[in-house]
Amino acid sequence: MPIYLKAVDVVPEVVKFKSALIVVCRFCPAASLAVRNNKPYLEIFRRLLKTEPYEELIKDIQTRLEKEGLKTGVFKGNLINYLICLWTSGGRKKFIKHASQFEAVVVMGCESAYESVKELLKLTECQVFLGMESEGVLNAIPKIHLPFNLSLERFNVTPMIYQRKQSEEKTSL
Repeated sequence: MPIYLKAVDVVPEVVKFKSALIVVCRFCPAASLAVRNNKPYLEIFRRLLKTEPYEELIKDIQTRLEKEGLKTGVFKGNLINYLICLWTSGGRKKFIKHASQFEAVVVMGCESAYESVKELLKLTECQVFLGMESEGVLNAIPKIHLPFNLSLERFNVTPMIYQRKQSEEKTSL
């Protein structure tokens, strides 16, 4: 099941840069926001592989950054590179080339996606920011509604801890 994520307001941290790329993972964030907002995860005939609350969040972040004067972009990958944690080597190369044109990169995905992007960009000047935080693993009940909409009903969220955060908090004490 997907990681249950919540959005983090990274705009105040990112506005000190001149440009920002928003990197989109298409599964966990979209499923999480669909459940949180009680909206369909997939509306095959209306939005195909896009989830309305997630698209609104991405657009909101991009608009807020642009209002602060930043050049922005959104890296969405493609059908093969749908999940950041499963990018192909070709998808990774394409991303590195694209991201190197920006000073900041906002990862809209789980901590694993964030760590993957940080590792990919370690030889660049890009600063990487986590745009979402994990609350746990989502157990959901899929529901199909006509005309071919897929919704997810929250059944349970099993809490989890991002180990790096936990070790950083212990170090700072």
